[in-house]
Amino acid sequence: MEIPKDKKIYFSSDNHLGLTSFKESHDREKIFVKWLDSIKHDAEIIFLLGDLFDFWFEYKEAVPKGFTRSLGKLAELSDMGIKIYFFVGNHDYWMTDYFQKELNIKVFKSPELFIFNSKSFFIGHGDGLGPGDYGYKFLKIIFRNPLFKFLYSCIHPDISIRIGEFLSRKNSVISGKEIKFESNEKELLYNFCKKILKSDHYHYFVFGHRHIPLKINLGNNSLYYNCGDWFNHYSYLDFSNSELTLKFFKPEI
Repeated sequence: MEIPKDKKIYFSSDNHLGLTSFKESHDREKIFVKWLDSIKHDAEIIFLLGDLFDFWFEYKEAVPKGFTRSLGKLAELSDMGIKIYFFVGNHDYWMTDYFQKELNIKVFKSPELFIFNSKSFFIGHGDGLGPGDYGYKFLKIIFRNPLFKFLYSCIHPDISIRIGEFLSRKNSVISGKEIKFESNEKELLYNFCKKILKSDHYHYFVFGHRHIPLKINLGNNSLYYNCGDWFNHYSYLDFSNSELTLKFFKPEI
């Protein structure tokens, strides 16, 4: 796809709406909506790379209440003709067809290749990729099993959503503490990218999940970017004129 010179592609991830208190989540949601408003004039495509919600589970006839401003703004942008792609994260994996039917947002459940202006992108949320982290990978297999999802859906929403919200808040990765980058070698997604590059080449690897805004040179004309989050950094990426840039949005309500 060729992106017009006056248009951009935006990448965002890890809002964790619903965490921690209602007021804190509400305030962060207002900031995110302001950002969406600020980019709608030149956005060609918006990638949401997962964990928009701290917990999300779709029943056949019900979804978690709340997040009205975000959903309304995404619907507005989608109706304007802006393409929006959503890559599920580990906190909102249990999506089915609500976003597609209600908001015309395509949902992806695994990383995908895109090519824009002759630049190749490997895009995904990023959870469970790279070496190690076997405990999480085991839980991921269980939680994403269709039988487990069916059994969980048999629980009344008033109970299941409370259970899900409790377990999400117990996740130490998003406990509210800012995560620090240690080194390339300790960055699982960096190691994942280097492994992929041994057999395939991509100009850009773009992920979320880590809550750290990152730009790392992988060598061989390839870069790894992480979107960061809307919890501590209010960071995002934009792609224009064949260049990807890490930026920050001023968090004012």
